[in-house]
Amino acid sequence: MDVVEVLPGLRMLRFPVGAAYLWRDGDELNLIDTGTADCAGEIERVLDGELRRIVLTHWHEDHTGSAAELAIRHGAEVFAHRLEAPVIRGEAVGEPAVLEQFEEPIRAALPPLPPAPPCRVDQEVQDGDVLAFGGEAVVVAVPGHTDGSIALHLPGPRVLFTGDAVANVGRTTLGVFNTDRARAMESLCRLAELDVDTAVFGHGDPITRGAAAALQEASAATT
Repeated sequence: MDVVEVLPGLRMLRFPVGAAYLWRDGDELNLIDTGTADCAGEIERVLDGELRRIVLTHWHEDHTGSAAELAIRHGAEVFAHRLEAPVIRGEAVGEPAVLEQFEEPIRAALPPLPPAPPCRVDQEVQDGDVLAFGGEAVVVAVPGHTDGSIALHLPGPRVLFTGDAVANVGRTTLGVFNTDRARAMESLCRLAELDVDTAVFGHGDPITRGAAAALQEASAATT
């Protein structure tokens, strides 16, 4: 795992597949996504405060894999969209992606990922809900990658956590492996309307300045 300081108080935890993010408010830590099921120990080595919240952007195993272990060990409250919660709890099966032709070799090149153990969800959220960190963290529903995918917008520091709705691997683009590409494109367009300077992604490098312009360019390329 590589640790990247994106901004003061915001660290990226980069894994072989995907990333998670730690946001610090004083002595409290907020973890957005958790990597795969073998990442908990590595994440714990960089925890330097109380892990207060775990926010899961969607149910995929490279985002929820270590959530259960971390939530149990640290007593952290777990947040996820109400449509993702049954899958995260192990009560339902998530809908598979509908791959575009160009996505098939990308998927084939990925290593097999361990399944995510079922994890409790303490708070089911929906579009417009506000979480108490980063001044305020506004839940933005971004369906398309999965039905209940969410992003988090922190208007004060102008930071956006996109989850897998957007990727930034080489350039900013619509995320891959979507269940509904048309809805995913609409979600990208919605994110492009937000006032943000910094954006961080489930896959790819953070943008620390001028993120709104990059999102707008990506949105324009999909229409």
